[in-house]
Amino acid sequence: LKNKESSNLSPGLINTSLDSKEFCGELSFGMAHFRNDAQTTWVLLAAVCVGPLTSAMCPMSRSSVDKVVKNQQDARVLIKQQDHSDHQAAAAAVDWAAVKNDIKTMLVTSQPDWPADYGNYGPLFVRLAWHCSGSYRTSDGRGGCDGGRQRFDPERSWEDNTNLDKARHLLWPIKEKYGQGLSWGDLFILAGTIAIESMGGPVLGFCAGRIDDTDGSASAALGPSPEQAAFAPCPTNGECKSPLGSSTVGLIYLNPEGPMGNPDPSLSVFDVRDTFGRMAMNDSETVALIGGGHAFGKTHGACPEGAGPSPKEDPTNPWPGECGTGRGVDAYTSGFEGPWTTDPTTWDNSYFKLLTGQDWEVHQGPGEKHQWRAKGNDVPTAPGPDGGARQRTMMLTSDISLLHDPTGAYQEVVRSYAEDAKTFDNSFAHAWYKLTTRDMGPVTRCLGDMTPPAQPWQFPLPPPPPPASLANFTRVREEVASIDPAYRPLLVRLAWRCAGTFRSTDYLGGCNGARVRFSPEVDWPVNAGLDVALAVLEPIKSRYADGLSWADLIVLAGTKALELSGAPSLPFCGGRTDATTGVGAAFLEPIGVSGAFDDSNVDLRESFKISGLSDREMVALIGGGHSLGGMHVDTSGFQGSWTTDPTSIDNAYFKGLFTESWEVFTVAASGQKQYKARGKDSLFMLKTDMWIRFDPELAAAGEEFAADNRVFLDVFATAWTKLMNADRFDGPGNNLCDSSALQEPVRDSSTATEIARAQM
Repeated sequence: LKNKESSNLSPGLINTSLDSKEFCGELSFGMAHFRNDAQTTWVLLAAVCVGPLTSAMCPMSRSSVDKVVKNQQDARVLIKQQDHSDHQAAAAAVDWAAVKNDIKTMLVTSQPDWPADYGNYGPLFVRLAWHCSGSYRTSDGRGGCDGGRQRFDPERSWEDNTNLDKARHLLWPIKEKYGQGLSWGDLFILAGTIAIESMGGPVLGFCAGRIDDTDGSASAALGPSPEQAAFAPCPTNGECKSPLGSSTVGLIYLNPEGPMGNPDPSLSVFDVRDTFGRMAMNDSETVALIGGGHAFGKTHGACPEGAGPSPKEDPTNPWPGECGTGRGVDAYTSGFEGPWTTDPTTWDNSYFKLLTGQDWEVHQGPGEKHQWRAKGNDVPTAPGPDGGARQRTMMLTSDISLLHDPTGAYQEVVRSYAEDAKTFDNSFAHAWYKLTTRDMGPVTRCLGDMTPPAQPWQFPLPPPPPPASLANFTRVREEVASIDPAYRPLLVRLAWRCAGTFRSTDYLGGCNGARVRFSPEVDWPVNAGLDVALAVLEPIKSRYADGLSWADLIVLAGTKALELSGAPSLPFCGGRTDATTGVGAAFLEPIGVSGAFDDSNVDLRESFKISGLSDREMVALIGGGHSLGGMHVDTSGFQGSWTTDPTSIDNAYFKGLFTESWEVFTVAASGQKQYKARGKDSLFMLKTDMWIRFDPELAAAGEEFAADNRVFLDVFATAWTKLMNADRFDGPGNNLCDSSALQEPVRDSSTATEIARAQM
């Protein structure tokens, strides 16, 4: 800050001898003038001045700094949550009809600094929305347009996003006009959707509510980045495997020229099916998206010199284009050149008619990349992008690959779309909505009157019952309390495993629906033995019928078991409903956190990030969960308990973890490796536990909990409640459990007679 030489920044900012009021006052005053950004000022103040300003203790003293460092991540999480609520209110007030009209006007108003092909920016914005959404992957829920991170590196500098900075610039007047309520993410998707509609294409609807990120950190794992290299390395770019979403880092799906630039459609077809499958697109959806996206616009590769430096390489003049003027007929984006259809701004199924009706041959275009042209002289052509000389239509190797599927499935879909435009229209409308909305989670996170009914891939649940029809949760608590105490650790584990599937990346998972009762969750090795807990709860569930869902019972039973084991009083929010199948959990199996000896710290940290919980919260949850019960060779292959009293939740887990000396131990019955306290036969740990000791950031939280049981229990209680309620959506930024109407009803405790009568 001092180096910025702002006249309003006092030297006192670097003088740690100031008392708390002086220091925080100086920081607040300096930041308010350094950058007129209330959120930035508040984040910095929250990070430094977390203590009450009336305290006599300097906030920069040793003990205070320790506490600040350990609370910074939690402070940022709280601030972001508050911003989400603010955004939801602002988005609800947006005049979406007016936004649509402004987009339509913009689409046909060509600008000289980046002229519109054919006088219509529609194809450019279809590409913008597609490439913002197409980064989504089912492996960990990352990617997609929620967050609007295409504005930041690494996504903004991807080869596949060349010149999309021009599209974002064209949208700025609209973004500025509507302010906070219109997020960049929503604007990108709505612009692409309205572009399709304005060119005569079919659309299903629009789910508003995307919330913009303030940087590109959530896309770091998409690559290229050190995070991606550590978590999902790709030794040969072009042959990348899942969990990466594309075969080539920097491209949305695959190399359209062919695998590693080899224009062989019989090889490309495998990449097409693989990469589209990584975002859960089936064959008909894949073909519809390719044909629908390529119904519009053209590729740009006027010469072999390229687009020039990316935004990361030259943020002041990114992608100027090295061909002539770099604009219009001279534009270079992908290196391929030409349109797919004869009318690139009108929706129809001619892409499929041309694909099947012509004899195609490979050649090198003016950008010196392999592409395909129709044989002969009497071939289909389209107008030039600036109204000049007409161009031959073309195809890419990935297009031609749809005719070379060894299973024959793609060919069948291509023929059906070529012969039946209505079938194609319906398939594309649904596939486009899925493409652009998959990362938004359940339909309950959508805003606006353009939202269509819930789609199968949103895994809709039955509507929740009115609060008045819910079970008496006080009585349910008491019935849970009457269960044999030996089952309490198992009930906690059941609730943890049920809720712990939640992913903050795409808002899938969580215990609402209680899919832990079905395959695939019931078959996961980490869930072995949970059928016993479900059987223990079955009599209670049957007594309350529809008034008590399995999801509510699982969460309440685990919560009550914790309280009975020494946890502080924990709130409960009812109203969950039950799924009828486990299909919504297909992509949610935990990775790298089984306790196996080859589990890595990278995998553990990735699981933290995906959960949406801070390091401190996750360390508290692990410590709380491992305070109770033990490991069983017949279910996990491990043995022993983490503490000397596995019936009580306290900070003994952390005390043992940081105090004892640990040695590698091999379980004779299973061959699994774990850790045993040296000289003691009753204390054991897993590799994931030891990472809390080995990793400096995780160790900071663990040491704090080892030193202060009350702090541990408080953080654990907060984290547990947050995890149990994470999937209770009320729009994109609010949670149903924030409403007092859904909190556990306050009722008189049921008497033993009433409980006995209920059990009859």
